[in-house]
Amino acid sequence: MKQQLPETIENYINQNGLPITELARVITVHKERYIIQSETSVLKAEITGNIRFAAQSAADFPTVGDWVRFMPMDNENAIILEVLPRFSKLERQAIGKYGDVQLIAANVDVAFIVQAVGHDYNPNRLERYLSVCYAGKIQPVLVLSKTDLVEERECKKLIDDVKKRIKNIKTIALSNETKQGLDLLKNELEAGKTYCFLGSSGVGKSTIINHLLNREALETRSISESTSKGRHTTSHRELFVLETESIVIDTPGMRELGVTDSADALEMTFDAISDLTSDCKFSDCSHTNESGCAMLSALESGELSEDAYENYQKLKREQEHFSSTVYEKRQRDKEFGKMIKSVLKEKKRSKPR
Repeated sequence: MKQQLPETIENYINQNGLPITELARVITVHKERYIIQSETSVLKAEITGNIRFAAQSAADFPTVGDWVRFMPMDNENAIILEVLPRFSKLERQAIGKYGDVQLIAANVDVAFIVQAVGHDYNPNRLERYLSVCYAGKIQPVLVLSKTDLVEERECKKLIDDVKKRIKNIKTIALSNETKQGLDLLKNELEAGKTYCFLGSSGVGKSTIINHLLNREALETRSISESTSKGRHTTSHRELFVLETESIVIDTPGMRELGVTDSADALEMTFDAISDLTSDCKFSDCSHTNESGCAMLSALESGELSEDAYENYQKLKREQEHFSSTVYEKRQRDKEFGKMIKSVLKEKKRSKPR
């Protein structure tokens, strides 16, 4: 893989005097087994015991998109010695693990959020994806797929509805069947930049990547005729290098996408709502029942839609709950650490001399 390094990664390499021959990128993850690609080879890799010991959570382990320093063991195997600092990351709340995050991909420049017109378009879920992207310092682009399934005027109305509710998001409409709009997507891709595709199962992410690769690299399946819901095809994350030297990452379909603890990300997602908060009478306004609340006034006048308001409040509560859970978890870990130190100290003191 020809390595066109991001500026932040290149600066880190130069500052630490790392040779380019020791660098690779993680292209696939299977639990704690990794496939990495250097400038000259593709290798199976494992992490060192030091990385495993120092890791405080699953997010500290390598993930797809990570740049790593490695040592080859032979022509097929290697050891990952270091994970280089990430300039962006895509993460969500770990399912069933309060206060923990699941890292989906790292060092991503742009996320294409794919929603299929007709059966899958959901503005609430779109705002959730946007919050996750902004939290990870990733630029989002909305891709409305399967446009061949609806009339052109219906598609235009959908785009207009998106613009009314969500400001400043680029939108691309395309059909995997007719390939109309695919060139618009290709024009977004720059050499050396990394792009990931996000969305529910069955929206056409894998088919889009196959078109970009000009080969059937990923398995695709149609949506269920009985439920109109997507069937899971991609079961893991994988990185591909296009002929144009752009890099794309496919991800499994995700309907459950819990936001983490970035309040700034919510402000960027709901920028129109955030602008209203500065006009509220009270600085600590909860935007629920206070007099002089600009948000409630906009809601009453119709300037702000009820759906957008309710989704904002829902994600805000979720973000605040996650933040408090993280704090509680850190406090428990700190108390546990103190207890261990106390026990060890007592054991040392009670040893016979």
